[in-house]
Amino acid sequence: MKRQWGIISASMLAALLIGGAYLLAAGAFAPRQAGATDTTALLQAVATRDSNGDGLPDWEKVLYGIPINATTTDYFHLGMTDGEAVARGLIVPKAVVNIPTPPAATSSETLAALGLPSPSPSGTLTSAFAKNFFLLYLTAKQANGGAALSQTQEEAVAQQALTQLSQAVSAVPNFKSAQDLTVSGSGPSALKTFANAVGTIFLKNTSTATTSELTYLKEALNSSGDDTYALTQIASISKTYQDVAAGLAALPVPQELASADLALINATERIGEITSDFTNVDTDPLTTMIALQQYPQAVLDFSHALLSIHTTYVDAGITFPANSPAASFVNLVSNATTTPQQTQSTTP
Repeated sequence: MKRQWGIISASMLAALLIGGAYLLAAGAFAPRQAGATDTTALLQAVATRDSNGDGLPDWEKVLYGIPINATTTDYFHLGMTDGEAVARGLIVPKAVVNIPTPPAATSSETLAALGLPSPSPSGTLTSAFAKNFFLLYLTAKQANGGAALSQTQEEAVAQQALTQLSQAVSAVPNFKSAQDLTVSGSGPSALKTFANAVGTIFLKNTSTATTSELTYLKEALNSSGDDTYALTQIASISKTYQDVAAGLAALPVPQELASADLALINATERIGEITSDFTNVDTDPLTTMIALQQYPQAVLDFSHALLSIHTTYVDAGITFPANSPAASFVNLVSNATTTPQQTQSTTP
């Protein structure tokens, strides 16, 4: 049986994405390790997910031009599953058929001339990875004198494609800059006013979800049928994070908290964006995989911002009445020093 053509395995893809993704803080943040483990398992689950049982992971179907939601396991009518056909070398990614040399550029015109699939309307990351992988593969093959690449060389090409894709996504600018914030006042009075205002924003922006975004994603992955409910709840959680970030950005912030507040705003917005990407698991699996890779660091940034704010209030000796809006905020901040996993809850 011929080795599968130049495509990295699902387990290797997951390993490449997972590598180096979890920068765990020492001391008080050590409990976050459990959350990282959960995220790793989810990333592996997305990487190996085969929705229609044709023997190819969903993300790999795209490379061969097979719809993720294909209703047949023998898309090319070869009398065997798609996975078996790929393993036998009977089908190859359509973009490399009869393409002897790499292109000189990656414009849409060049892609079309090479027979590469045109960008989908949604511009999925899975599609982008496929195209970039093909271009890098062809370049490597030319450098190899036109000979087929070894498994090690193919994995290096795949890692390069993943790295480039992940870096492009990571380069998203922060939601707000220091110039966007209104810094006003200082001292106990300003700190109390700010805490009450933030607490009100938290109480106002709640979701209908009853568990975390990671748990809902796990439910969607384990669903044997309709996963609409789980994905809808993830979308609700994402909106909550982003609404809170927008609300925080509109508040005047005391001088003592300006830096930590900016970090909290951007981390909250980033978690919202990443969580939104979880909802693409059925249509654009690589988007979800890269989101899972970036999620732990975003939550860690969120926790660090909360801890900095918490320290400011403790040092100032400021407390609040139980059940007040400010108390809900202070309690959330306090949780960052004991059980940071709670920053993954349905309300930021």
